[in-house]
Amino acid sequence: MADAARRLAAAGIESARVDAELLLAHATGRSRAGLLTLDELDGPTADRFAGLVEQRADRVPLQHLTGHAPFRYLELAVGPGVFVPRPETEQIVEWCLGRLAGGAEPVVVDLGTGSGAIALSLAHEHPGARVTAVERDPEAIEWTRVNAAARAAAGDRPVEVLAGDMTDPRLLTGLEGRVDLVVSNPPYVPDGARLPREVADHDPPLALWGGPDGLDVVRGLLTTAARLLRPGGALAIEHADQQGTALPALVRAHGGWDDVADHPDLAGRPRFTTARRVGTTPGGD
Repeated sequence: MADAARRLAAAGIESARVDAELLLAHATGRSRAGLLTLDELDGPTADRFAGLVEQRADRVPLQHLTGHAPFRYLELAVGPGVFVPRPETEQIVEWCLGRLAGGAEPVVVDLGTGSGAIALSLAHEHPGARVTAVERDPEAIEWTRVNAAARAAAGDRPVEVLAGDMTDPRLLTGLEGRVDLVVSNPPYVPDGARLPREVADHDPPLALWGGPDGLDVVRGLLTTAARLLRPGGALAIEHADQQGTALPALVRAHGGWDDVADHPDLAGRPRFTTARRVGTTPGGD
């Protein structure tokens, strides 16, 4: 274990000790707590662990190596082809749950759902919610379906998984003016930005890049959200920490929104923008 942690630290992994423990737990089929009673590794297990450590040192995401990512109260299947959910996104779910509180069967749309982290967490924590999860990437949506099926099998209300582009004017026309909440963690990285290798080499490009200022997809998303939301419906959009001023300004300039606000993550960095839909007709400003 100590050698593995040193190898990861030398490769620049900040959480070297934790990652080494999680990889060893995965290699042995134990929990991290179960490692306390682990004596020696047999040859095949030792080889497997060493291989995992080398892959992590080469900046393969830890979650790809273990095959899952924790998100709030869920364990989500992840791997190549899908964006790995981040802890900072958990705050937007908390805000959404606050807005949905008191609604018996609120209608929710998660645009650009990826692994399904937001959509499935909302369905799990608000059992009455009727949630639709939209994803355009054909590889990513397979992970969405796997996770949605697992949560339905566990007893959560099924989430509808739909292949589609969040900027498509034909998307979800049957829900126009009927949605209580639209939430999204869209691609928002500005073109040319420098990213950690775990992100640049392994997260799918469709989940990352958002044009010169990172907000190209958000512009189309706002039009879709305006069309879907009922008057008084809520919007929540995650963004990069450098966009805490630009994204709220974009929402205000779009028209048809009030109560526009930005919110920090647990580290105090600007993380997501929220707004309330105004107007009396679907899609009207």
